[in-house]
Amino acid sequence: MAAIIPALNQLLHEKGHLTGADLGALAERLGIPLYRLEGVVSFYPHFRRTPPPRASVALCRDVACRLAGGAGWCGEARAELETIAGVEVHEVSCLGRCDMAPAAAVNERPISAARRADLLALAKDPPAPDAAPERPRAARQWPSDPYAQPVHHYGVLARLLAGGLDADAVVTTLEASGLRGMGGAGFPTGLKWKLVRKEPGPTKYVVCNADESEPGTFKDRVILDDLPHLVLEGMILAGLTVGAERGIVFIRHEYAAERESLSRALDEARRRGVVGPDVLGSGRAFDIEIFVSPGGYILGEETALLECLEDRRGEPRNKPPFPGQKGLFGCPTLINNVETLSLVPTILDRGAEPWKALGVRGCQGLKFISISGDVERPSVHQVPMGTTIGELIALAGGVRGGKSILAIAPGGASSNFLRADAVSAPLDFKALADRGSMLGSGAVLVIAEGADIVDLAANVVSFFRNESCGKCVPCRVGTEKAVVILDEAARGHGSKRHLALLPQLAETLTETSICGLGHVALGPFLSVMRAFEPEVRARFTED
Repeated sequence: MAAIIPALNQLLHEKGHLTGADLGALAERLGIPLYRLEGVVSFYPHFRRTPPPRASVALCRDVACRLAGGAGWCGEARAELETIAGVEVHEVSCLGRCDMAPAAAVNERPISAARRADLLALAKDPPAPDAAPERPRAARQWPSDPYAQPVHHYGVLARLLAGGLDADAVVTTLEASGLRGMGGAGFPTGLKWKLVRKEPGPTKYVVCNADESEPGTFKDRVILDDLPHLVLEGMILAGLTVGAERGIVFIRHEYAAERESLSRALDEARRRGVVGPDVLGSGRAFDIEIFVSPGGYILGEETALLECLEDRRGEPRNKPPFPGQKGLFGCPTLINNVETLSLVPTILDRGAEPWKALGVRGCQGLKFISISGDVERPSVHQVPMGTTIGELIALAGGVRGGKSILAIAPGGASSNFLRADAVSAPLDFKALADRGSMLGSGAVLVIAEGADIVDLAANVVSFFRNESCGKCVPCRVGTEKAVVILDEAARGHGSKRHLALLPQLAETLTETSICGLGHVALGPFLSVMRAFEPEVRARFTED
C-alpha cells in the first residue's frame, strides 16, 4: 500500500513541520529520489515547511460561514487574532463545520466563532497540536441503523455469511432497491458493484470516500461519528461481494474526532473477528485501513483520490478507463462514499421493497441531509426521500429570525441556486434536476431575505478557483478569470461585456475540463444570473 504520504503525515505529526534535512532522510529511508517527496509536499496544503506557531488559526471563508459572519468576518477576526502573540492566521476552504458557522479551528480544534470571545480565548490558550480531539455530542439513533445495541453490530453480515453470502443476490437486492451514490453523482450502486464484480483479476480494492469538503456538506462527518459500524459493515459486504480483500477509508485530516470514532469501531471489529484474514470464521479475508488525506477539495474526485493513494499529486485522471476497471494500482476498485456504504446493511436486512417503501411522494428510501445557512438549527437529518425542502427547513427550526426565504441551494455549493418557491420541491434526484438544480450529496443551504445573493454566488466561484488542482488549463485559467470579473463587479466596476462573457466561459469549462470541478465552477453564479437578473445586472453597469 502507499508509503510516502503516510510517512509524511507521521513526520509532520512528530516534528510539526517538514525540513529539507528531514525530507532528505525520509527519501533515503524509503529508497526514493528526493524530488518525489518534494513534488508531493508542494501539492498538498497540509504539509507545512516552516516551524508552527504557538497557535495556528484557520478561518473558514466559504459560503455558509460568509453568510453567518458577513462579508468581512474573516478580516475582522484576523485583525483581532493578530494582536495575540504567537498566533498565525489563515483563511481556508470549508472546514466541514457549517453547522457551527462561522467556523474556525485552532491547532485543528474546531470551534464556532459566532461568539468572537470564544475564538480569542482559545487562541490565547490553544490546545497542543497533538492533543486528543474533543468528543462531539452523544450519538443519535438513526432510522437506517438496524441495531438497537452495539452487541448486535454486524448482525446482517453474520447472517449473510451463515447462509453462504450469495454475491449475486446482494447485487440484485441493491439494484432493486434503487440505491444511488450519495456522494453527488448518483450512479446506481448495484450496477457499480456488478461491474466491479465482473472484472477479472486476483486483486481488487474497496475505497470509502470520506473526503467530504464541499461548502454546506457535513452529513458524512456525522455518519462517521454516529454510525462507523455501518460504514465498516458496508465496506466488508462490498469487498466480499466484488471479490476484494482490502478496504481503505480515505478521510480528510480536518475530521480528527470522527477519525477517532472510526478507529475505535475498527479496533472493535478486529477484536470481534469481523475484519481480518478470516471474517467471522468464513474463510474469507477482508481488512480495512484508514488513510488520512493531506488536504484539498479535489481529492473528493475519485481518480484524484486514487492518485493520492498512490503517493502522487492529487490530480484527476482522464476517463475511461474508470476506477471500476483500472483503479488503485491499476486494479478494479469500487469507490463509494460514506452514506452509500452505511445504507447497504439496512437494505440487505430489510429487503429492497421495504426499503423503497420508506420514501414518500413516489420516491424511494431514506436520505441523510445536512441543512445550514439561515436556519435556527443547522444540523443533519435522515428523512424519507421525497420530503420537501420546506419540511426539512421546519425540522431545522425554520428560517432564522422568522425571515422570508430568498434562495436555496439544495445540493451544496456545486448546485444551482433556486428561488424561494423551491420549498415545495421534494428532495429527490429527478425532481431537483427538473427544477434546474440537483440533490448532489444532500446539503441544503438556506438564504434569507436581506442577504447579498450576488456576493454569495461569487464566493462559491472563488471556492472552486481556490480548490482547482491546476492540471487542466480551462479550469486553472477559467476560474481565475471568472473571479477577477466578479471581484471587479464587487468593487462597483463590473463590465457589461464581462457579464456577457461569463456564460461563454462556463461553457468552455464544462466542455473541456478534465473533472467535475471545472464543469460546475460557474454554474451556481449563472443560476443566480437567471433567477436574480436585476440584482446581478446592477453590479455590471460599465460599458
